[in-house]
Amino acid sequence: MQTDVKSKTLSSTGAANVGGSRTRVKAIYFVNGATAGSVSFKDGGSGGTELINIATPANTTGTGSMTVLIPGEGVLFQADPYLTLSNVTSVTFFYG
Repeated sequence: MQTDVKSKTLSSTGAANVGGSRTRVKAIYFVNGATAGSVSFKDGGSGGTELINIATPANTTGTGSMTVLIPGEGVLFQADPYLTLSNVTSVTFFYG
Protein backbone atom coordinates (compact mmCIF):
# COMPACT_ATOMS: atom_id res chain seq x y z
CA MET A 1 0.00 0.00 0.00
CA GLN A 2 1.39 3.38 -0.99
CA THR A 3 1.22 6.35 1.40
CA ASP A 4 2.68 9.82 1.49
CA VAL A 5 6.03 9.95 3.27
CA LYS A 6 6.63 12.86 5.63
CA SER A 7 9.46 13.85 7.95
CA LYS A 8 9.75 15.17 11.48
CA THR A 9 12.80 16.53 13.33
CA LEU A 10 13.22 16.50 17.10
CA SER A 11 16.12 17.95 19.07
CA SER A 12 14.98 16.74 22.49
CA THR A 13 13.14 13.83 24.09
CA GLY A 14 9.39 13.85 23.63
CA ALA A 15 6.31 12.88 21.64
CA ALA A 16 6.65 13.12 17.87
CA ASN A 17 3.19 14.66 17.43
CA VAL A 18 2.88 13.42 13.86
CA GLY A 19 -0.91 13.58 13.87
CA GLY A 20 -3.17 10.59 13.76
CA SER A 21 -2.39 7.49 15.71
CA ARG A 22 -1.13 4.79 13.35
CA THR A 23 2.08 5.35 11.39
CA ARG A 24 5.15 3.53 10.10
CA VAL A 25 8.70 4.78 10.68
CA LYS A 26 10.60 4.14 7.45
CA ALA A 27 14.02 5.78 7.94
CA ILE A 28 15.98 7.61 10.64
CA TYR A 29 18.71 10.24 10.32
CA PHE A 30 20.55 11.45 13.42
CA VAL A 31 23.36 13.83 14.29
CA ASN A 32 25.63 12.37 16.95
CA GLY A 33 28.32 13.99 19.04
CA ALA A 34 31.66 13.11 20.58
CA THR A 35 30.05 10.77 23.15
CA ALA A 36 28.23 7.54 22.35
CA GLY A 37 24.49 7.62 22.97
CA SER A 38 21.21 6.21 21.71
CA VAL A 39 17.91 6.95 20.02
CA SER A 40 14.82 5.12 21.27
CA PHE A 41 11.35 5.05 19.70
CA LYS A 42 8.46 3.92 21.91
CA ASP A 43 4.90 3.19 20.90
CA GLY A 44 2.42 5.25 22.92
CA GLY A 45 4.35 7.57 25.21
CA SER A 46 7.32 7.44 27.54
CA GLY A 47 6.04 4.26 29.19
CA GLY A 48 5.16 2.55 25.91
CA THR A 49 6.75 -0.44 24.27
CA GLU A 50 10.17 0.25 22.78
CA LEU A 51 10.09 -0.71 19.10
CA ILE A 52 13.38 0.82 17.91
CA ASN A 53 16.63 1.36 19.80
CA ILE A 54 19.73 2.53 17.97
CA ALA A 55 23.10 2.83 19.67
CA THR A 56 24.80 5.94 18.30
CA PRO A 57 28.59 5.76 18.07
CA ALA A 58 30.92 8.41 19.41
CA ASN A 59 32.38 10.62 16.72
CA THR A 60 36.05 11.38 17.24
CA THR A 61 35.86 14.55 15.13
CA GLY A 62 33.14 16.10 17.33
CA THR A 63 29.93 15.62 15.37
CA GLY A 64 28.74 13.31 12.66
CA SER A 65 25.59 11.88 11.20
CA MET A 66 24.17 8.52 10.20
CA THR A 67 21.13 7.27 8.32
CA VAL A 68 19.25 4.07 9.11
CA LEU A 69 16.95 2.72 6.41
CA ILE A 70 14.27 0.38 7.72
CA PRO A 71 13.48 -2.48 5.35
CA GLY A 72 10.06 -3.53 4.11
CA GLU A 73 7.15 -1.34 5.10
CA GLY A 74 8.94 0.13 8.13
CA VAL A 75 8.15 -0.27 11.83
CA LEU A 76 4.44 0.07 12.68
CA PHE A 77 3.45 2.33 15.57
CA GLN A 78 -0.16 2.02 16.75
CA ALA A 79 0.15 5.30 18.68
CA ASP A 80 2.22 8.47 18.32
CA PRO A 81 5.95 7.63 18.48
CA TYR A 82 7.78 8.88 21.59
CA LEU A 83 11.52 9.51 21.14
CA THR A 84 14.23 9.46 23.79
CA LEU A 85 17.49 11.09 22.69
CA SER A 86 20.70 10.43 24.62
CA ASN A 87 23.86 12.29 23.53
CA VAL A 88 22.25 12.99 20.15
CA THR A 89 21.90 16.53 18.77
CA SER A 90 18.84 15.86 16.63
CA VAL A 91 16.83 13.12 14.95
CA THR A 92 14.90 13.35 11.70
CA PHE A 93 12.68 10.42 10.92
CA PHE A 94 10.61 9.62 7.87
CA TYR A 95 7.17 8.14 8.33
CA GLY A 96 3.99 7.39 6.47
